[in-house]
Amino acid sequence: MSDSTDSVSAVDAAGVGRVQLKFVPSGQEVRVPPGVSVFDAASWNGLAIDSTCGGHGTCKKCKIQILEGEVPISNLDIRAFSSEQLADGWRLACVARANTNLKVDIPPLSTRPKAATVGVGRQVILRPAVQKRYVELAEPSLHDQAMDLERLQAAIDDIEFTVDLDVLKTLPTILRASRWKVTAVINDDVLIAVEPGDTTALSYAVAFDLGTTTVVATLLDLVTGTPVAVKSMLNKQQPFGADVISRISATMMDKNALGLMQKAALDTLNELVSEVCAESGVASANIYDLAIAGNATMMELLLGIDPEPVGVAPFITVTRDWPVLRASEIGLSVPSGARCYIFPLFGAYVGGDIVAGALATGMDRDKRVRLLIDVGTNCEIVLSDGDKILATAAPAGPAFEAASISCGMRAADGAIEVIQVTTEEVTLGVIGEVAPVGLCGSGLVDAVYALHKVGLIDDSGRFATNEVAQQIAPAIAARLITRDNEERAFVLAWEDDQPSVYLSQRDVRELQFAKASIATGWRLLLDELGLTDDDVQQVLLAGSFGSYLSPASAIGIGLVPKLPVARIVSAGNVAGEGAKMVLLSQAERHGANALLAEVAYVELSDRADFNDKFMAELALPSQ
Repeated sequence: MSDSTDSVSAVDAAGVGRVQLKFVPSGQEVRVPPGVSVFDAASWNGLAIDSTCGGHGTCKKCKIQILEGEVPISNLDIRAFSSEQLADGWRLACVARANTNLKVDIPPLSTRPKAATVGVGRQVILRPAVQKRYVELAEPSLHDQAMDLERLQAAIDDIEFTVDLDVLKTLPTILRASRWKVTAVINDDVLIAVEPGDTTALSYAVAFDLGTTTVVATLLDLVTGTPVAVKSMLNKQQPFGADVISRISATMMDKNALGLMQKAALDTLNELVSEVCAESGVASANIYDLAIAGNATMMELLLGIDPEPVGVAPFITVTRDWPVLRASEIGLSVPSGARCYIFPLFGAYVGGDIVAGALATGMDRDKRVRLLIDVGTNCEIVLSDGDKILATAAPAGPAFEAASISCGMRAADGAIEVIQVTTEEVTLGVIGEVAPVGLCGSGLVDAVYALHKVGLIDDSGRFATNEVAQQIAPAIAARLITRDNEERAFVLAWEDDQPSVYLSQRDVRELQFAKASIATGWRLLLDELGLTDDDVQQVLLAGSFGSYLSPASAIGIGLVPKLPVARIVSAGNVAGEGAKMVLLSQAERHGANALLAEVAYVELSDRADFNDKFMAELALPSQ
């Protein structure tokens, strides 16, 4: 039985696919949806491209060279480069759209920029909480008996700082061993370290996105404001369950589970610190600031707080606003005096990761009607009409993680992530360009949308009969089978003439329930503000899943409002971007805290109209 399983590597007529970018000299390779700018693709993956305008095309600093592949010349490129340079492949990264596979040379930064562009369309002025001051002090004598700390305070008279006891313990030895030439490290208004000699060029911070499934760490150079290394790994809490409810239940059933999960989370963070330091050659001793964005349950588990109240009605967390903690209080493998900022939260199921995302995307700064949707097991939604901001959480279940899907798997090598269906053939995009072994979340959404579009799934979500399939698409009708349990399924891949990867009727239902929950969530928020679908001007799909979800498929199954595809934006890891922002700018840290007063949390579980609206959203939109 023949089928087309060629990997999709470029944009096609349906606008669905993935393109691969290889960056030199780093050698890093990434895959992104077609149409993403090279600037965003690099930024999402921790690669710095010079810019001061935030990728808006006004500064003309984000110059790159396309070594392989095609990028059309834009009007901005014509104004930025000579005809010879254009012929050699020079383009502005912010307007260079990746619609085919590309090899891109990113020139090293020639200056030390005083502005760092982070987040989605946001520019941040570089003013971190960490300051390093090199001073040369006069030695004490019988005529000058100022105490050691007083001597240091007098030399740094523009900052009134307090001091950690750990610093006082080592201060006399360091001052004398370094012949009174030292660098003071001040975080906000606390002296957290004193180092021998001039170390002002070495100042780093780590931004964490502590996800339920995946944890991402980005090492930032606080002198230049640029990321120098980024690493990710699965949360080591995975053995306790794939979602927060499973992990909360584990603590309720086993008194030792809380301690074990706290250690697992800490081990994850410390391993990532080691990895970003190893990749960059930066010593962990030069990390002085940290920020963690994560949901309420992840934060409580990390800090050893019993999360049971989060898991049962009325769903209460221990606090909305966390104190700034010392690294030693958490157990992080960085200098004990380093400070750790933990994002505040809107509610038990709209946590600090969403606050970070709202900050990064400027939900409080844009006058357009915008939706921010972080698609996952627990889907968080933020709606702004330019004046009021609402937030809620919708229980989507594990479908988007493919955990409840018959042939579901994580987005790893062998996972089908892109699916196109015509009446003549089925085309698959497989991660790693290997034989397909399973179906990940984005592939699930693509499959249901594509089969519905050609008529092999009807509006109710039911597979077509064999007779109807033969009439609609005789070339692929044989892929519709009835399994041993009499369940209908559509075969996506074969091995030795046997179905190896398929989409079952139950899988379709799982996706319908998940998308209906999310659609009900944003529709209720629209109702709260007296808005309709047509009023929405932009939808931002956040998180790892949102970044690889086809906008056309998301619209096609009713996951998001029916808008032009260009207004559905893959926003990337906005939680991680927000974490970077608060490390690079104290003003952004204040902005994150201010969001608590600006955003109203809407609890869906007590809405009398939730069930009716949910049932109305189960159907697939008519094509």
